[in-house]
Amino acid sequence: MTDARLRHGRASLALSFLVQGVTFALLVTRIPAIQDRYGISDGLLPVFLAAVPILAGVASVATEKVVTLVRPGIVLRWAQPVVLLALLGVGAGTELWQVALALGAFGLAVGALDASMNMMGVSLQRAYGRSIMLGFHAAYSLGGIAGASMAWAGAHWDLSLLVSYLPVVVVLLPAALLGSRWYAEGKAEGEEAAGSGKGGSVPFKLLMPLCLVMAFAYIGDSTVSNWSAKYLQDVLGSSEQLATVPYNVYMVTTLMGRAVGDLGVRRFGAVAVVRFGSVLAAAGFGVVAVAPGAWWGMLGFTMLGLGLCVIVPQTFAAAGRMFPGASDVAVARLNVFNYVGFLVGSPLVGALGDAWSYRGAMLVPMVLVLATLVYARSFGSEPARYGGGHERARAADVG
Repeated sequence: MTDARLRHGRASLALSFLVQGVTFALLVTRIPAIQDRYGISDGLLPVFLAAVPILAGVASVATEKVVTLVRPGIVLRWAQPVVLLALLGVGAGTELWQVALALGAFGLAVGALDASMNMMGVSLQRAYGRSIMLGFHAAYSLGGIAGASMAWAGAHWDLSLLVSYLPVVVVLLPAALLGSRWYAEGKAEGEEAAGSGKGGSVPFKLLMPLCLVMAFAYIGDSTVSNWSAKYLQDVLGSSEQLATVPYNVYMVTTLMGRAVGDLGVRRFGAVAVVRFGSVLAAAGFGVVAVAPGAWWGMLGFTMLGLGLCVIVPQTFAAAGRMFPGASDVAVARLNVFNYVGFLVGSPLVGALGDAWSYRGAMLVPMVLVLATLVYARSFGSEPARYGGGHERARAADVG
C-alpha cells in the first residue's frame, strides 16, 4: 500500500507540474498581446513583469511558515486553482487596474504553488532513494509545450485572450482538483524524529551557493520567458506568429533534457550534469546574441533549453540533500531566489535593451549562467546520499 501511495503521489504531483507549465506558458508567450490589449507602454511593461516575482517571493516566504501548520499538499491543492483563475482574469479584463489585480493574484498564488510543489518533489525523491526530481520538471516542460502551442494557435487565428484561456481553465481546473486527492509526501525512515522536513536549522551561509545558482538560472530562464517573443519579433524581424515559437522550442528541448536528466545524474552525478548544462546554456546565449536571423535565434534557444533544464531541479534536490531534516524550510527559502532571478532578469534585460541593445543584453545572462561553474561542487557527488534506495520508504497521505 505504501508503494501504491508513492506511485499515486508521484503521478498526481507530476500532473500539477504539467498544469502549471501550461498556465505559465499561456501567460508569458502572450505578453505582446497582453501589452496591446491593456495599452501597457514599453516603459511600464518591466514594472508589471517585476511585480509578479516580487509577490511570488513574498508568498514563498509565507509558505515556509504555513507548512509548519498544514502539509504542503494542502497548500498546493488550493494555490493551483487560484493561479488558473488569475490567468482567466488576465484575459477577461479591459482596464489597466484589472490586469494589475489579476497579475497580483497570479504572483501570490504561484509563489505558494512553486514552493509547495518542490517541497513535495524533494520529499518523494528522498523516499524513492534515487533521482526523480527532473521527471517532475519534465512534466512542467511538457505543459509548457502544450501552453505555448495553444498560444501559437491563438495568435495564428487572432483569438482574444479570453477565448484562448477559458477552455484551458475549464479543463485543467477540475483535473487539478481531482488529482490533488492523491497527493502524498515521502518520508525516509527516521525523518519524523528530525522534524519531518519542516523544522530545523538552515544556515543561510551554507544555502547561499545554491541560492546564487537558482538566481542565475532564473535570470536565464526569465530572459527566454519574457523577452524571447519580443526579441525575435523586434530584433530578428519575425512575424508575431513566429515570435511565439522560441518559447515552444525552448520548452521542447527542456523536456528532452529533463526526460533523460535523471539517468544522467544517476550515471555521472549532479556536479557533472550541472557543469555541462551551464556551459551549454552560456553558449546558447552567445548564439542568440549574434544571430543574423530568426532561425539562428531558434538554434540558440534550443541550446538554452538543453542547458538550463537540469540546473533548477538539481538545485532543489541539492537543498534537500543538504538539509534532510529541514527540507521544506530549505526549499521555501531557495524558491525565493527563483523570483529574485525573475525580478533581476526581466528589468535588467529590458533596461539594457532600451539603453544599449537587446543583443548586448543577452551577454549578461550568459556570463551569470557560466558563473554557476564556481558553485557546482555544492551539488554533492551522488544522489545515493538519500540512501541509494536501501532505506525503507513510506508515504504520508495528504488527502
